[in-house]
Formats: sequence, C-alpha cells, structure tokens
Amino acid sequence: MNILCIGDIVGKSGREAVRQLLPGIKEEFKIDVVIANAENCAGGMGVTSRLARNLFSYGCDILTLGDHVWDKDEIKEFLNGSDNIIRPANFPEGAPGRGSCIFQLRSGEKIAVVNLLGRVFMRYNVTCPFLELRNLVKVVKEQNVRTVIVDMHAEATSEKVAIGHFIDGEVSAVVGTHTHIQTADEKILPKGTAYITDLGMTGPYDSVIGQEKEAIIRRFLTSLPEKFHVATENVILHGVVIAVDEASGKARSIGRIQKKLTNYDHSPEEGG
Repeated sequence: MNILCIGDIVGKSGREAVRQLLPGIKEEFKIDVVIANAENCAGGMGVTSRLARNLFSYGCDILTLGDHVWDKDEIKEFLNGSDNIIRPANFPEGAPGRGSCIFQLRSGEKIAVVNLLGRVFMRYNVTCPFLELRNLVKVVKEQNVRTVIVDMHAEATSEKVAIGHFIDGEVSAVVGTHTHIQTADEKILPKGTAYITDLGMTGPYDSVIGQEKEAIIRRFLTSLPEKFHVATENVILHGVVIAVDEASGKARSIGRIQKKLTNYDHSPEEGG
C-alpha cells in the first residue's frame, strides 16, 4: 500500500497546488490513499465545508486538522456529518467531530488515521496525546485494521519524536505537522514505524511559514499587532510517500517529496 501524506495546505495557493499536482503525484508513485492536513486551507487559518469538499474532489481521501480547527465556526456541523475529515482526538469529550477514522480502499484493504494535538507550546488544554493514541490504536486493532497513520500536530520536535518512539511498532507511521518546514529526518524506526518530524507546508515558500513576510518581520521588530495575509509566490507541495506492508502494517519505506507549482493564478478568492 502506497500512502501519500501532504503537509499543511495553506490558503488558495496551497489548494491550487493540490488541485494541479496531485493527479501527477498519484500516478508517479502509484498512490493508493491520500491523507492531507487542511487546517490552514481557508485564508491560512481554519477550514470551511466548501473548501474541504473541494479538497476531496481534487483527490484527497482523508483530511486531518490541528489547532486552527475551530477558526471557522461553520465547520463544526460538517465535522459531525463527515467520516473522512478528523480533528485532534485529544480535545475534551463533547467536541464536534471525531479524532480518528477508518477508510476502505478500492482493493478492500482498510487504513486507520488518527489525528493528535501536542501540548508543548500549544494554546489548547488537551488531554495527553500519548495515552489517547494508545487507547485509539487498541480500538482500531480490535477492528482488524493493520495499517494505522498518525498525524501528530505539534510545535515541539521533542514531543513528536517522543510520540514516534512511544508507539513504534504499533502503528505504520507517525508524521508531524504544524511547523510548516519539512524536516530531513524521515526514517523507519526500529520496530517498523515510519517517521518524520514535519511533512512541511503545501503553499507559498516566499513567505514566513505561509504568510507575507513583511508583516511578520514588522511584528517581530515592533511587537505590535499586524494583519497577516497569505503569500502567493514559490508555491510548493510538500509531503511523504510511505510504503506499508498490508499483511503486517509495518512500513517498508518513507520518502520525502517536493513538487513546485509553475502555473498559479494570483487573483483573490473568497476563503483565501
């Protein structure tokens, strides 16, 4: 099973990169299932039901989220009604939506995806991602699902690395999101779990993690509030392709990808 994990989709340019580049990537790497983090796809902050549907129509199978999940209020109802878009599982009980899903491929094979939020340097008081993950993996395995992918949406690299080693051998892969810069530490951990600290961003790299750099620099220089806007130049899709042995659920390989978008319409669009 070949699994494509796409890093945080930022704004219109990130969505357009997925629309234009995903078909070619799926063909080149013989992708069976596509998992994408969509928490920044609406103007750089949050996701709307319309944009989520668009990403599904572009070829994404499962969407994960993160700390910006609640930025667009109307997404709450959509989360309750959709099986293939998930928010971090360790939000308190009663939060809209679900933190994991099971997706069936055309081959009949099933894959489980779990979304978690880190606690170090993050704004939400969520429950322990380590314990939440262990409980969810147990539930998934009871349903005879062997392939499990974890999106660990966290700020601290140490927390992501620790999660990888904590669950090594029990899931197929742990991929980090949130920091928007692709790391070069992709590996297969000792017990068979593929790991990378951050998938990187799908969006404009002539920026500061997706936002126009001038406003960010002014904020650092003055400490005064600034209105941020999603940048538009040097749009790149970042992610990894993971090959998983379907019988064991162990990862066979993990490789980074970077694909540049060469044809981008810079005209503004509602939803950024």
